[in-house]
Amino acid sequence: MLPPFAEAQDPHEDEAGEGDELYEHHRIVVDRGQELLRVDKFLLNRLANASRTKIQAAIEAETVQVNGRPTKASYRIRPADVITITLPEPPRTGKVEPEQMDLDIRYEDAELLIVNKPAGLVVHPAYGNWEGTLVNGLAYHLANLPTGRNGEIRPGLVHRIDKDTSGLLVIGKTEAAMTHLSQQFFYHTIERSYLALAWGKFEEDQGTVRGHIGRSLRDRKVQAVYPGGEQGKPAVTHYRVLQRYGPVTLLECRLETGRTHQIRAHMQFISHPLFSDVTYGGDRIRSGQATGAYKAFVENVFAVLPRQALHARSLGFVHPRTGENMFFEAELPEDFSTALAKWQAWSESQ
Repeated sequence: MLPPFAEAQDPHEDEAGEGDELYEHHRIVVDRGQELLRVDKFLLNRLANASRTKIQAAIEAETVQVNGRPTKASYRIRPADVITITLPEPPRTGKVEPEQMDLDIRYEDAELLIVNKPAGLVVHPAYGNWEGTLVNGLAYHLANLPTGRNGEIRPGLVHRIDKDTSGLLVIGKTEAAMTHLSQQFFYHTIERSYLALAWGKFEEDQGTVRGHIGRSLRDRKVQAVYPGGEQGKPAVTHYRVLQRYGPVTLLECRLETGRTHQIRAHMQFISHPLFSDVTYGGDRIRSGQATGAYKAFVENVFAVLPRQALHARSLGFVHPRTGENMFFEAELPEDFSTALAKWQAWSESQ
């Protein structure tokens, strides 16, 4: 398994021997709107599973270059800078290793299957997660899955959900099915609903959040909302209140679009981050006094549900071969349902 930065090797070591060739693993062109930022901090934000120690070691070993020249950790990047990272090992190939795992398959036929993904399972192989992903399990369960455009590594996938989000995914088992399903997602004819527990009180029973979503210019690991459309892609989330528990509210969210972290970013944007969402600020008390018995209660619920309170509950689409309207629904997993039961008991005691 190759992390974003393997043990940094001095490029001057073993100059006469074999294996001194360096391979480019990353090439990043800095965005026009990027603020001046130390290159080590920029790379820490930009690269998944990269630690500050590994980044600084790679810079010292001169495997990180800016505009073709070695750099220092203190260098402040500028718009249009080209940052490259080279390593002694060649980049990982596109081959997916099959792995046997217990998949919660809710439906399967010759064209597609529906899987209920548990929280904690990564969907797609990437740096730091080459093994143990849903795609590895699918490669074992099904032979010769279609790989998508230009052979990119996404066997059968037409959409994804985050590692710590639970719920339903549809997988195309043939090229035709994958294309047909992808078109339904593109034209927003797929029906998708999520259950989300959000911080705060919602005055209205329903609403819609509109705002472009794209990578944050400050932290490339998260998504930001750009209401003026200056960055990102259009995104629309409809929500409906299902239950009020005082400091938190259970919502049904329906997506018109399918942007990365869409519900999580949109809810943070309207000051209602999802409960227990570490990335978007929901992992601390956002409503009510953070003291006494209430603080202890919330911390107990965080322990029960140590991930964002988001579950992909239902999927509706047209079957790619038969034209039949298909609909699937998955019950809440135990951690989410237990958290709701605790909030229900707390609200009834007030």
